[in-house]
Amino acid sequence: MNTHVRDRSGNRNRRPSHRVKEEPVPVHSENLPPGVSGGTALDVASWLAGRGYPVHPLAPGAKTPAPNCPDCRSGGHPAQDCPCHALGRWCHGFHAATTDLRTLRAWWETEPGFGIGVACGPAGLVVIDVDAHAEQLPDRQRLLPGIPIDDRVDLTGLQSGFDTLALLAAYRSRPNPCEDTSTLRVRTPSGGMHIWYRAPRGGPSLRCSSGSSPKVALAWQVDVRAVGGYIVAPTTRTAAGVYEPLPGARVPAALPLWLIAELARTGHTVEVPVAPSDAPVAPSRPRGAKTTPKGGQRLLTGLLDEVRACGASPSGTAFSEKLNRAAFTAGGLAAAGHLTGPEARRLLLEAADHARPHQPRRNVLIVEAGLRAGSDRPIHPKERP
Repeated sequence: MNTHVRDRSGNRNRRPSHRVKEEPVPVHSENLPPGVSGGTALDVASWLAGRGYPVHPLAPGAKTPAPNCPDCRSGGHPAQDCPCHALGRWCHGFHAATTDLRTLRAWWETEPGFGIGVACGPAGLVVIDVDAHAEQLPDRQRLLPGIPIDDRVDLTGLQSGFDTLALLAAYRSRPNPCEDTSTLRVRTPSGGMHIWYRAPRGGPSLRCSSGSSPKVALAWQVDVRAVGGYIVAPTTRTAAGVYEPLPGARVPAALPLWLIAELARTGHTVEVPVAPSDAPVAPSRPRGAKTTPKGGQRLLTGLLDEVRACGASPSGTAFSEKLNRAAFTAGGLAAAGHLTGPEARRLLLEAADHARPHQPRRNVLIVEAGLRAGSDRPIHPKERP
């Protein structure tokens, strides 16, 4: 494999004296109306709130939250229990985010220069944050965590998160998210890109990460903004420049299944109770098809054996990657009619629970994401004579 990667250029906290009453949120059009894209920060914040996205103020000219009140700056209580929120104050960043228009109006009337942050978790958003920082290239095995990059792969020109995300997409034979015009994309003042997606409903909850993290990362110089984080809203102006919406959709599309699988593989799932579905991952197999033909059984058995073998060590065995690969393959076999969805889940979870019996919820999340992603690519294994 000889892949050439090219560079892509692509403080005041005024306190209302009364509890703020909830005001109905208006329904806005699907696309940013002309008056909003060129309007005030309050216009944009109200439009986002109208879509159900809780927002909070950012410090004027910065991408960090507006400062806390003196009481909160001194600490002494967790953000979730802060009494300021019930009084309509903006303390603790995204923990104060709201869709209430009266609260938003009070905030931006206090400081019209506030920027806008969106709390990703409550908004149901997953944002892929692509960086373009001038940094020294790490070891090639740090570029795509969990994916060995052969020494024969030519990495000439690889300089940023644009390149590593394109490389990940190429490895998975998927479209490059940076070129996904079906979803909202925002150019950042530093030359990076925010790719907004809707988080999967009923699927795994996903958490934030930094592309430089040695533990949880999607790709080098590619951050993830999700549960536990916020994202700077389009049209926000900082000292470095403006967050500009790019041509294409003005609203987030659903997070692609292959990215869900990759985020699960790289440890971005948050452990929450999730019951596996009884529905098949693909249409029922063609009439007369065998449940597990020899080729399909042989292919899946080998992958399941790799998953079970991870039980020999509690870490360092690439368990998530191997389980995701097995689930992806099982999804493809099910889509081609070689086994049923329930049977695929049973086999996968038996192997996963054997290797990692202490994390059944996480096992379910990885299996579900892999099955969904694999169901888009039916597999028809060739039989050996």
